[in-house]
Amino acid sequence: MVFTQTDLAAKQLGLLHELAPKAAIIAVLGDPNQPELELELRDIEAAGRAIGRQILIVKAASEREFNAAFGTVVQAHAGALLVRGSPLFLTRRRQLVALAVRHALLASYTSRDYAEVGGLMSYGPSITDAYRRVGIYVGRILKGAKPADLPVEMATKFDLVINLATAKAIDLDNSADAAGAR
Repeated sequence: MVFTQTDLAAKQLGLLHELAPKAAIIAVLGDPNQPELELELRDIEAAGRAIGRQILIVKAASEREFNAAFGTVVQAHAGALLVRGSPLFLTRRRQLVALAVRHALLASYTSRDYAEVGGLMSYGPSITDAYRRVGIYVGRILKGAKPADLPVEMATKFDLVINLATAKAIDLDNSADAAGAR
């Protein structure tokens, strides 16, 4: 199955909803410097309406804005958090994961890099598969294909990663129930 970036965002929201089915409010943290963010947010809000959940949009354009963004999420009593993709967020993933843990938020991220540093869950394109596909492209070019003639390919393989140590540490079953009380 091939997903567009906005389809992927809706799928990520759906997975987070399954993780925290009682969360009435799901927060979405985005980097306003990302050009596709507004389109993604519209689709996430539509997906949220489809599952009967309120979506709280918070943005952070720099590391200095992270604490305020999480403060807004906590003040709104969001039961879960969906962190969108961003180079800034990826480079500061340890800080974002620590903030989610500190505020007891069930959080989902866009790449396995977050789960590897303690994030609860991630769902996104397989980087290993992307590297393999790049190798195929390079092989075609080395055999004489013109790069401009090669088709643009979307990701077809996705990784769902759940950090079991984090799930156990936050007592996920009870945390999911508590998220509904928020």
